[in-house]
Amino acid sequence: MSAWLIWLIVAVGLLVAEIFSLDLVLVMFASGALAAAVAAGVGSPLLVQALVFALVSVASLVVARPLAKRRLEVAQDPVKHGIDAIRGADALVLEQVDEHHGLVKIGGEQWTARAFDGTQVIEPGQKVQVVEVKGATALVWRQP
Repeated sequence: MSAWLIWLIVAVGLLVAEIFSLDLVLVMFASGALAAAVAAGVGSPLLVQALVFALVSVASLVVARPLAKRRLEVAQDPVKHGIDAIRGADALVLEQVDEHHGLVKIGGEQWTARAFDGTQVIEPGQKVQVVEVKGATALVWRQP
């Protein structure tokens, strides 16, 4: 069997294994195996093929992998939805908020609210921060 075909089989095997690991390591070794397959295809000796494999694999791990991981992390940046998006948000008091009742506006929506600290009474027009959400009620804290 030709050396270039063996390197090609190794590269494909590494790519298949990468599908299961999703760590972006095996794909870097697969790129080294593809480069070694090219080297074998042009008639390089086995030592040169092994050096090409090692150099391309290490270069890929050092240069390409960090760039690819950074790009994937940016693409997978989680967007907050629902209650997670409301927790920590700023709100405007529409009706007086105390330990039993109140009304605030959070991102254009009106929410029933209570003071997180039962001793606080927050007047309309003041800014508050949502500390927690219980059911459909925002527990808020007066901002300084």
